[in-house]
Amino acid sequence: MLELMLCSLFTLLPDYLYRRYVQGKRWGHEINFYNVWYELRYGITSCIMLTVGLITVVLYYHPGSTNVVSLFRIIPIVPETNGRVAEVYVGPSADVTRGTKLFRLDSSKQQAALELARRNIAEVDARMISAKADIAAAEGQVLEAKGSYEQAVDELNTKRKIAEVVAQREIERLEKLVDSRLGTLNAATANKEAAEIKLSTLLPAERASAEAAERQAQVDLDKTVVVAGVDGRVEQFLLRPGDIVNPLMRPAGVLVPEGVGARLVAGFSQIEAQVIRPGLIAEATCTSKPLTIIPMVVASVQDYVAAGQVRSTEALIDLQQVARPGTLTVFLEPLYAGGMDGVTPGSSCIANIYTSNHERLSKPDTGLWESIYLHAVDAVALVHALVLRLQALVLPVKVLIGVSH
Repeated sequence: MLELMLCSLFTLLPDYLYRRYVQGKRWGHEINFYNVWYELRYGITSCIMLTVGLITVVLYYHPGSTNVVSLFRIIPIVPETNGRVAEVYVGPSADVTRGTKLFRLDSSKQQAALELARRNIAEVDARMISAKADIAAAEGQVLEAKGSYEQAVDELNTKRKIAEVVAQREIERLEKLVDSRLGTLNAATANKEAAEIKLSTLLPAERASAEAAERQAQVDLDKTVVVAGVDGRVEQFLLRPGDIVNPLMRPAGVLVPEGVGARLVAGFSQIEAQVIRPGLIAEATCTSKPLTIIPMVVASVQDYVAAGQVRSTEALIDLQQVARPGTLTVFLEPLYAGGMDGVTPGSSCIANIYTSNHERLSKPDTGLWESIYLHAVDAVALVHALVLRLQALVLPVKVLIGVSH
């Protein structure tokens, strides 16, 4: 309607003024309801054509969309293990900071495992003390076996010196005794080395394994206490002691991080993909903040249309299943700091994007007619800006009337 009224000022109104003051035709006499369509045919036809052209230029170069939402991210509150809730620390809705305890699962099994791991460490420590005593005993056995061996060797050497008066059988007996004492000495030395290896290698390895089991048990015990991973607000947290939670099937609630809703996500027609680019100025008005125009800027444009995505399944895809063409996803951010203050995250909005041809106009090779056309394109952005402000005025009324019905 605004475009029609604007175009009529340049087409229909001059035609009427010509008929009235040049041809002398008066409204209600020569021009009436029955022949106005003939008398003002040039103005009406020009007005319709100019209106259609203006609407086309405005909607293409300065696109608008009502599919605009202040999206925000949520984090499901789930434990890392299954279990029954033993204690809840926060209410259904509360502000939390990173590390705040949310709830605790029954941890009797994890505490028993931790206590068992600690007992294993104490057992290994006791075995290390016992191994030290075994080493001391082995050293005594080595000394005893060494003394017996040396005594047997001395006796054998003495008998050999007086071999003329000593029977050969006695010397053979002493030689066998020396071999036996040497075997005893080697066995005692081996027992000592085994005890030392056990103390220096085996038992430390067993203690390290026991400590690792203790740390694992402590981690499992810590997992029974679920904490907030980021600063934010807990919503719909209806968990109560006795409930069973499952990380795959049943979340305990949702956590909305801080700083959400700081930008808008808009869906524009695919035909506008050649016009919309990052850096363009935009404006938006939101339902949760009525009668307010928020200056925005195009932060990024998604390179893909969601309707065209394909996933591997057991059936071939029929393109008729894509009933509606997808939209071009555009991310809008406030042009000034605090621009989104007061806009409730998740609010629906209306947004316009305005094309700027300043760079093309500043090029020296831009022709006269192209320059005039580009100036006209930039100028008609005012029409869409006025339309957005009218929508901002009408939006609260439409919403309130719709709610009342």
